[in-house]
Amino acid sequence: MKIIILGAGQVGATLAENLVGEQNEITVVDIDGNRLRELQDKYDLQGVMGHSAHPDVLRRAGAEDADMIIAVTSSDEVNMVACQVAYSIFKTPTKIARIRSEQYLKYREKLFQNDDLPIDHYIAPEALVTKYIRRLIDYPGALQVLQFADGMLSLVAVKAYYGGLLVGYALSALKEHIPNVETRVAAIYRQGKAIKPLGTTVIEADDEVFFIAATKHIRAVMNELQKLERSYKKIMIAGGGNIGAGLARSLEKNHTVKLIERSKERAEQLSEMLDNTVVFCGDASDQELLSEEHIEQVDVFIAVTNDDEANIMSAMLAKRMGAQKTMVLIQRGAYVDLVQGGEIDIAISPQQATISALLTHVRRGDIVNVYSLRKGAAEAIEAVAHGDENTSKVVGRAIADIKLPAGTTIGAIVRNDDVLIAHDDTIIMSGDHVIMFLIDKKHITVVEKLFQVSAIFL
Repeated sequence: MKIIILGAGQVGATLAENLVGEQNEITVVDIDGNRLRELQDKYDLQGVMGHSAHPDVLRRAGAEDADMIIAVTSSDEVNMVACQVAYSIFKTPTKIARIRSEQYLKYREKLFQNDDLPIDHYIAPEALVTKYIRRLIDYPGALQVLQFADGMLSLVAVKAYYGGLLVGYALSALKEHIPNVETRVAAIYRQGKAIKPLGTTVIEADDEVFFIAATKHIRAVMNELQKLERSYKKIMIAGGGNIGAGLARSLEKNHTVKLIERSKERAEQLSEMLDNTVVFCGDASDQELLSEEHIEQVDVFIAVTNDDEANIMSAMLAKRMGAQKTMVLIQRGAYVDLVQGGEIDIAISPQQATISALLTHVRRGDIVNVYSLRKGAAEAIEAVAHGDENTSKVVGRAIADIKLPAGTTIGAIVRNDDVLIAHDDTIIMSGDHVIMFLIDKKHITVVEKLFQVSAIFL
């Protein structure tokens, strides 16, 4: 596939890194020649310097025969105009744009169509991150909660703690502990390394365990691996940007929410926008302010300003002053592993959320959900099976008979309104939504081909 990425910032660079090794021809466009040279030194791709929305620049990038343009510059307007130019002049088949402004997103149904602004798919990073954090609040103790099949099924990452009911036991004991709940462990990471989960695998304290279950059973399974945390009620948010405001709006009906915003003007706007959130104008790393607002009673402190260092420092201070849990938004990928654990319970990367959404539209075959995990090394995907035994490599076959690449696990199937946890003798049918975990995403092209329908398969 020939893909043009507009913008060589963190998202564009990470996307290029994800796609360049997957039999794709990648071209990156940016006005910063130094960024392009850095990418070209690292990866096998082409760089074109220039304005991403200019027709001649897009022509030099190969837009005349490109399969897809992904516009992820820092400007919504440039992204939208680039898609318009690609459609009007080059007839590019697929156009994806990152749109951050709520002003555009509010009218997305009227704007983003070929008769107006020809954007086939839009990515709204702030909305994605807000939804991601909300799920972490809904499932206390989870490190990640990824949903599939319209929320019917979830893949959850938790850390196994001393005292957990299953710690020290083999995975085969899971069925004995919760006989009425179907679940499957998709992956285990021990000291950063992936371990293939077998029935004889013994869960150890500090293991990071990814399990799949119907969403309604998530809490029951989590309780087997760690002491179930009580529901979060009191939330403090640092940062009143789009993410902070959206999160407060989402939580204020059923939680006690306080929001700290540095800008007086923005704080006043938020006070008018939000119904039940208490808004303060101040510095989230002000020890006196946190003390006055009883930080020791807060269940979760969430720092979502646009400053990584400010987020980290305010969260560390909040934890030392008694906040039960801390979540921090971090733009720089290198910081995520450095800070998570200890005083920072969960580090959230907006780039990974954006990349996951973009990959959903890039993958071949009918792949309807992609989550990029472990800094892009692993993936969880939801693919729809089509065809029959003659045209498909998966339909009509038991899971044990499907030639999955190494490190790939089929965890579950959603068939109509039923969630089926995968077993070796489970037969895949046409229309099934198949949920898979790939420890090594370099095998994604093999998985894509498995789910592509052939004219005839012999």
